[in-house]
Amino acid sequence: MSRDPRDADERAVAEMHRTLSNWGRWGEGDRIGTLHHLTPERVARAAGLVRRGRTVSCSRPLPTDPAVDNPRPVLHHMIGTASEGYGADFFAVASHGYAVSHIDALCHIFHEGRLYGGEPAARVTAHGAEVLSIDALRDGVVGRGVLLDIPTCRGLPWLEPGEPIYPDDLEAAERDLGASVEPGDLLLVRTGRFARREARGPWDPHEALAGLQAACLPWLQERAVAVLGSDGVSDVVPSRTGAFRLPIHSVAITAMGLHLLDNLDLERLAVACREEARYQFLLLVAPLVLVGGTASPVNPIAVF
Repeated sequence: MSRDPRDADERAVAEMHRTLSNWGRWGEGDRIGTLHHLTPERVARAAGLVRRGRTVSCSRPLPTDPAVDNPRPVLHHMIGTASEGYGADFFAVASHGYAVSHIDALCHIFHEGRLYGGEPAARVTAHGAEVLSIDALRDGVVGRGVLLDIPTCRGLPWLEPGEPIYPDDLEAAERDLGASVEPGDLLLVRTGRFARREARGPWDPHEALAGLQAACLPWLQERAVAVLGSDGVSDVVPSRTGAFRLPIHSVAITAMGLHLLDNLDLERLAVACREEARYQFLLLVAPLVLVGGTASPVNPIAVF
């Protein structure tokens, strides 16, 4: 794999853990990180984006069928059917990975034995996370959503697996789509992953997946993004950064305190944005209240 001069390397990523750190920025006991950018004033302003009442889900169906990109399928068992006289069921979900639409808690990733804010990794125990768990978001995340649709800007249906996205790609998408990313935004980046999967079938995302190269991390910090989401896992795979397999996850979660939305379905949202002729909308994200949880399945809803 040839290196691009825009690539941030392993040494640069290690330095970003220091230079992009938000530890202590919002005081002792901070549990929500960059969600501090999402002020009540910005939430209220985002509500003004609702003009037609059109709603669009950004979630994949819970994936119950095993596949190369879903080695731990969701378990769905019926415990009530016509035989019992009522309908009832049981779901078991492993949220993390490359299949379930989910939001990561800030306890999900460790760096050098520490969580965001310097909490020791030992606080993530066999009984759940004692700090920074997903129930910190029990009141939901509501704000201005922005979709940067990279394939559409390139005149493509999708990016190929392993194709990196750089800051200049994000800025080109802002210009082309008229969607400037502002402080407190919930930024969604489309790679066209699930359009490609529909057309060509599943592939192993551990081997290759389009996404952001680590060089985008300072850009995310400068723009004061509140939440980052993607139809992949935000990280490009391979990462092109040596020992850091998922550097966006590593720095964004552990240093910056930036919650990540993984494995979203952004195809219907991209269609809606084109039809509405705008790439900004109200976005509502409501994680389950999973005390001690490291993530939650989620169904983000865009409202136009």
